Amino acid sequence: MVGDKARGEMNAFQRNESKETLFTFISAGDDPPKGDYPLQKKSPKLCGSNYPLSIAFIVVNEFCERFSYYGMRAVLTLYFLSFFHWDENLSTAVYHAFSALCYFTPVIGAIMADSWLGKYKTIIYLSIVYVVGHLIKSVGAIPSLGNQAVHVVLSMVGLFLIALGTGGIKPCVSAFGGDQFEEEHTSERSKFFSIFYLSINAGSLISTFVTPVLRGDVKCFGEDCYALAFGVPAALMVLALVVFIAGSGLYRKTPPQGNVLLEVCKCIGFALKNRLKNRSREIPKRDHWLDWASEKYSKQLIGEVKMVTRVLFLFIPLPMFWALFDQQGSRWTLQATKMNADFGIYVLQPDQMQFLNPLLILVFIPIFDLGLYPLINMCKLNFTPIRKMATGMILAGLAFGLAAVIEVKINETDMPRLVPKESLIRVLNLAKNPVQVTIQDKDLFQQPVESFQNPAEYSKLILNGEQQSLNFTLQHQGLTLAFNYTVKEKSVYSLIVFEAEGSLSSRLISGGAVEKWKSEDIKANNVHMAWQLPQYLLISAGEVMFSITGLAFSYSQSPASMKSVLQAGWLLTVAVGNTFVLIVAEAAPMAQWAEFVLFTVLLFAVCIIFSIMGYFYVSVDPEDLEEKEEKRETSSRGNMIGLVTQKTKL
Repeated sequence: MVGDKARGEMNAFQRNESKETLFTFISAGDDPPKGDYPLQKKSPKLCGSNYPLSIAFIVVNEFCERFSYYGMRAVLTLYFLSFFHWDENLSTAVYHAFSALCYFTPVIGAIMADSWLGKYKTIIYLSIVYVVGHLIKSVGAIPSLGNQAVHVVLSMVGLFLIALGTGGIKPCVSAFGGDQFEEEHTSERSKFFSIFYLSINAGSLISTFVTPVLRGDVKCFGEDCYALAFGVPAALMVLALVVFIAGSGLYRKTPPQGNVLLEVCKCIGFALKNRLKNRSREIPKRDHWLDWASEKYSKQLIGEVKMVTRVLFLFIPLPMFWALFDQQGSRWTLQATKMNADFGIYVLQPDQMQFLNPLLILVFIPIFDLGLYPLINMCKLNFTPIRKMATGMILAGLAFGLAAVIEVKINETDMPRLVPKESLIRVLNLAKNPVQVTIQDKDLFQQPVESFQNPAEYSKLILNGEQQSLNFTLQHQGLTLAFNYTVKEKSVYSLIVFEAEGSLSSRLISGGAVEKWKSEDIKANNVHMAWQLPQYLLISAGEVMFSITGLAFSYSQSPASMKSVLQAGWLLTVAVGNTFVLIVAEAAPMAQWAEFVLFTVLLFAVCIIFSIMGYFYVSVDPEDLEEKEEKRETSSRGNMIGLVTQKTKL
């Protein structure tokens, strides 16, 4: 019954899963409660159907929660760049550190739900943490509240709590929705997961379009309104919590059952520890390293762990795909800030381009399921799951190849994007000898400026307001010249140093706003944001082939009791992928186009490795493998008993 139920739910996953994983770590959603627990009451039905009324509250809760998460994350990179004045590498690194944490914390939520609180209380408590994180994050975005150190601390604390909340409830909500259905309503449960998935993508689609508008088109405190852009997602998370609590009296609440993920980890740990303790050549070898756990764990559990480790081995190359995929919210958004966003009837915000991914996913799923895959089958091509996933990797790599080409075109006419309290300055030395330039409280121009040297780039000035009076000091052939100039934000300046009548003079020339200056000195950047559309098309198609297929394949290759373990492994591949991006951004800074090429090459290399691993992988039916394992263990039981006895003597 459990196996049939799991396969029925997987049909929905195969059609729809992409942006979120709907499996669960927790066994309580898969197996009926053990022990003498009171019978769960039946929830009222929706309009006379077999759908419990309680799922309406769960679906609305999920829509609001996903709106709050993706809306906040959509503007996060630009918040670091514009509000904190961090550079692009640090902004990217922190963004991906946050994303990685969001995929590590589901393990915490699963353990809380299965071993302690149950799914319902875990969702409630961690949602409260989630709301507090959003509120702290929103307060930290108010410019008038404290200095930058206060803003950074509040923002980091808020992001940590958000990561704990969103990750902690991730393995609980979908399974809790499945718990609301009675055992005989498996088809309705499968359709619920489809509706659940649609609520995820609807929340993502709307929020990634709306939140950048709140940030860029609404002004507060004299600049982009990040406090509002974070405040609206915070309000949606409050609404999500209120809606979920409102349905409390209708829910079927399954007691905690114990976490299979912990059991698997303990089994593996004991096997490794036992093997290390028995390294003597006098002790007979065992067929599989996991057989060393037989002194403590059942043959059935050991056999199931063997099955799932085969699939987890295939997961090793997968983080590289997510390393590329999640850069839509970081590197690709930063690329969009340097492009022409005027579409004629509407000027798109750079962080709004992210809405293309959920939109394209909703379009591609029926096209692939109803058109592309059946066509490939008609052509009698053996398009196996491994080949689909490898194709998804190739498409993502091609997307980054296109991003590299676009970045090269942008660099031909690129100028830094200025935000409030920022200006640019360069020094043109027309004197006969080098000049040392010092600006009070600014760590710029460490080396003397040579005569008639053409500066390779402008230096960034961080001001304390819309304008600031700065003290300049020039040192030239033992003489010192000091003067003050008032510098305005979002302006580009050239400090011209020259000799007049035997003495040194200077003049600060403003090019005005960046856009005006660019039109006078260089050609305007004519690389339109629409050129990003092909890379979004490729990476979204790659997601459909890679993510949906990968989940369906791994689900089909594991026993029913181990589905949750594979979910843990899958989420950890996302976390590791994001961790890899932050390492590259911080440890190996390079030109952006070169970084895009690096990720392209790495993914293609990983794709080859994954294809080789997949070539030698033999697909199995978990039920058949379980039967063979039982027969093998039965035939060798006498030998195993002897081995155990020998170990005891030693």
